[in-house]
Amino acid sequence: MSSRPILSTYRLQMRGDQFTFADAVDLIDYLDDLGVSHVYLSPILTAAAGSTHGYDVTDPTTVSAELGGPEGLSRLSAAAHERGMGVIVDIVPNHVGVDDPTQNAWWWDLLTHGRESAYASFFDIDWTLDPDGRIVLPVLGSDDDLAGLEVDGDVLRLGDRTWPIAPGTGTGTAAEVYDRQHYRLIGWKHNVCGYRRFFSITSLAGLRQEDRAVFDATHVEVKRWFDEGIVDGIRIDHPDGLSDPTLYLRWLRELTGPDAWIVIEKILAVTEPLDPTLPVQGTTGYDALREIGGLFIDPTGRDALTELVDTADVAHSEMPGMARALKVKAVTDTLSSELARLTRAIVAATGEDHPRVPAAVAELLSHVGVYRSDYTPLSTVLSVAAAESIGTAPELAEALSIVITAAETSPEVSTRLQQLCGAATAKSMEDCLFYRDARLVSLNEVGGEPEWFGVGKAEFHDRTAVRARSWPAAMTTLTTHDTKRGEDVRARIGVLSQVPSLWSELVGGWLAATPPPDTGTALFLLQNVFGVWPITGHVTQELRERLHAYTEKAIREAATHTTWNDPDADFEDGVHAWLDAILDGPVATELTSLVGRLDPYGRSDALGQKLIHLTAPGVPDVYQGTELWEDSLVDPDNRRPVDYAMHRQALNTRDHNKLRVTTAALHLRRERPEVFTSAGYRPIPAAGTAREHVVAFQRGADVLVAASRWTARLAEPGWGDATIDLPEGTWTERLTGRSLRGRVAAADLFAELPVALLEKDA
Repeated sequence: MSSRPILSTYRLQMRGDQFTFADAVDLIDYLDDLGVSHVYLSPILTAAAGSTHGYDVTDPTTVSAELGGPEGLSRLSAAAHERGMGVIVDIVPNHVGVDDPTQNAWWWDLLTHGRESAYASFFDIDWTLDPDGRIVLPVLGSDDDLAGLEVDGDVLRLGDRTWPIAPGTGTGTAAEVYDRQHYRLIGWKHNVCGYRRFFSITSLAGLRQEDRAVFDATHVEVKRWFDEGIVDGIRIDHPDGLSDPTLYLRWLRELTGPDAWIVIEKILAVTEPLDPTLPVQGTTGYDALREIGGLFIDPTGRDALTELVDTADVAHSEMPGMARALKVKAVTDTLSSELARLTRAIVAATGEDHPRVPAAVAELLSHVGVYRSDYTPLSTVLSVAAAESIGTAPELAEALSIVITAAETSPEVSTRLQQLCGAATAKSMEDCLFYRDARLVSLNEVGGEPEWFGVGKAEFHDRTAVRARSWPAAMTTLTTHDTKRGEDVRARIGVLSQVPSLWSELVGGWLAATPPPDTGTALFLLQNVFGVWPITGHVTQELRERLHAYTEKAIREAATHTTWNDPDADFEDGVHAWLDAILDGPVATELTSLVGRLDPYGRSDALGQKLIHLTAPGVPDVYQGTELWEDSLVDPDNRRPVDYAMHRQALNTRDHNKLRVTTAALHLRRERPEVFTSAGYRPIPAAGTAREHVVAFQRGADVLVAASRWTARLAEPGWGDATIDLPEGTWTERLTGRSLRGRVAAADLFAELPVALLEKDA
């Protein structure tokens, strides 16, 4: 085990074709010099061949050979331990990859033997969906594709796809052989699926972790890691998808032991507390991301930016109603297979086959503002949602009563209702509404709430103090593999909240000069283009391709004019042509000028949120490459390879401000672990007319952090009489080496950098 406490992590995206265990070993010295205490690996169990992310695990019992296998993992762990560092691993308990059945032995056995398979209980199969009890697989482009099935030895083939033939059933024509199998192949456009899947992704089949035998079988390798001291902690991907997350986490704690660091990818609503009974250190930090980033959103820009988007097709005041409507649509359309299965369970539990039950479920879930409501602190959420549902749809009162009765009396109904809620929330909010809301897109982040226009100091200090008391070892983050935009892109876009009139004026001119196919789409995309626009104004072919790839994803996720399942080629071509006109026309010149004016303020805010992230309560994660300026958009853009040769050079020269802030904070955490693991949190007030532009706090008695914000609005009046009173003693500013004491003018404190990291002299 690591000789150091878990003080910080550095996320590495493992890929067999780009970054293996051997590459990570070569990076250990750099990460140690950076000040990191633990290397944090994306999923490393055997995944689909060529997987670029590792979340499509095909064999949870083995370490990926593409990454270097168990030997490679052991070498990485040993290299980390030699430097007093440790290893954290991301694991995926909710689902496995089944896109190619030949790669998943458990799934292949299930398709071969059906209910008689030793793995039949491992998967959440809907055995009643097909009249003949076959597993319904939505894998065909069209039902007519069945005509192309061929018998090839002991398998059925369709092009490059392969399925097993059950023993003793392989004689006759392909159609005759197929009719004897334990599975039924149908077109994916039916949106009918014979097993629980991850959200609406049919290539990822859910596992029944509530069965102890399944848990034990899927965690044999994880157990080995802890038994042999290879890893120090784990990140749990999407526990809300499980039947019983609380039970799963209790078993996991038993397996890992009491000292393992466990954090969960739990996306909390703004008003939702994390269940204190869970045996974990906390979440993976989307709550902290919203709070820290929100500090740098200027509330004075709300009205002007709202007015700008109100000129488009949908007024911003309609967004809450749209959110509920999108959730109803997600339940009834995208997740119709899950809704149908839940409805059958409700009928079985109550004996009531009410025709409005599906509508009642959708309406009920549209009023649930959390991923799932069966955690201990959320006991009233469902009843409030039921009351609100009757208020908005009184005609559903009887059906709602049936739904609630079934949920209270049938564990299966209760579980499936919660699982459907989480999937619907993700598909309607993060994967749809957040691509439609164009008021200020830096707010449209996983775990965010665009209706809350930023975070005030009062809210931030209170939430952070609560984290210090209740979840001091929770992970905190600014960028992940799931963020819609990287931290520096969000910081630059956030500056628009300080200059909303300027932005509105420019955008109005741009839309007039280069009319888009859709105004709302243009308002959304222009902010993202601004967020990644190069200071030089030179748009490389790589950047152009990245922006077009992002645009395709954004307009299909928004699903207002085109979708993944039914793309509108005319609309998409029009948007791409408009984007090229923006990149190549006069708008590009004005964008370059605007970025030249505002980028310094974006970088200032980026440094501020970075320092706060690295010093506030919690265990900060540095996503790969974000110790330098980064311009990532949504995945897969944020999983691009990192140029570590350049990073090493920057670390050696120490002339990069973001790297200066990152290394100073991480090294201070290692030098004073007690301050950052157990010491308290105390807000430090500023004084003077510009005091709202300062955020400051103290960790324990010996560390003080200060950051400036809204510096674009501060540029003209300046700091004036703003001051901070330092606690008694002499303080050394770690970033500049200056010695300070007593009352310090903000203009002096932030003369060289927009942030300050002070350590009390012994």
